[in-house]
Amino acid sequence: MTGIVKYVKESFEELKSHVSWPSFNEGLNLTVLVAVFSVIFSLIIWGLDSAFSRVIKEFFNLIS
Repeated sequence: MTGIVKYVKESFEELKSHVSWPSFNEGLNLTVLVAVFSVIFSLIIWGLDSAFSRVIKEFFNLIS
C-alpha cells in the first residue's frame, strides 16, 4: 500500500514540476481540432459502412 501512495505522490509532483502544459488557447485550439477530425473520420467510416452494406445486400439479392 505504501508503494501505491508513493507512486501517486511522485506522479503528481512530476505533473506539477516537469510537464510543460499548453496555454488555455492552445489547449482549446487542439481540442477543437481533435473534435473536427473525429467528426470527419466518423463520417468517412459511416460512408464506407453504408457503401459496403449496400454492396453486400445487392450481392445476396443477386445470388438468392
